[in-house]
Order: sequence, then structure tokens, then C-alpha cells
Amino acid sequence: MASTIKVDVVSAEEAIFSGEAEFVVLPGEAGELGIYPRHTPLMTRIKPGAVRIKQPGRDDEELVFVAGGILEIQPGLVTVLADTAIRGHDLDEAKALEAQQRAEEARRNAKDRQEVATVEGELAMLAAQLAAIRKLRGRRT
Repeated sequence: MASTIKVDVVSAEEAIFSGEAEFVVLPGEAGELGIYPRHTPLMTRIKPGAVRIKQPGRDDEELVFVAGGILEIQPGLVTVLADTAIRGHDLDEAKALEAQQRAEEARRNAKDRQEVATVEGELAMLAAQLAAIRKLRGRRT
């Protein structure tokens, strides 16, 4: 049997995933991180994007979209504390595209730099969400 690591992905609202994994891949602040069992302890911020979890005995990966947060790695445990987390099968491309259009309109109507910065952060998160949706959709076909 393959070596595994316990993975917990939680948001402010709920626990999104809890289980064993052979490896985890996620968008770290300095780039994509690959985490295997017995990884060196680490704590870092994560960027909006897809968390990919390879569970033992399964060919597919569990996909969770996170809108940013904190990652803590211990030798036997990976904890993702996400600002917002959405299970891959719950992602809705039409809603994300609609939100992106509203954010682009808000950017055009922004009156100061702070408003522009806020809207651009939202646009970056939506772009990451759409990329995660397209990645998941590509695996289903």
C-alpha cells in the first residue's frame, strides 16, 4: 500500500475535505507546491486556484477551488485554511462568468485606486476559479 498523508481543507463556513492522500498539489504564494508524505514542515500563504488531492486507490484527483488562505504542512498532516473553498463538482462556470462580467463593469466604473485594486483582486480570484473549472471539465471529457 502506498504511503499517505492526512489532508484537511476547511473554509470559514465548513470542512470541505478530510481524508488520506498520496499527494497534494496547490498554488503556493511562491508557486505551485507538491506535497508528499513526510514533507518538511512548512507554513505559507496560498493563492487562488485549484487544490488537487490524489486519494489512494483512485485514478482521479479530488479538486477543490480555494480563493486564498494559509497552508500548514506537518510530516503526517496537510491543513489548508481557505478564505473560501468550493468542491470541484460544485463549481458553476456560468455563475463565475457572470460574476467576472460584473467585476469588469465595476472596474470600468471605479472612481479611485482602492476600488480598482479591490476589483482587480476579485477578477484574479475569478480567473483562477474559471481555470479550475476548465481543468475539472477537461478531466471529465
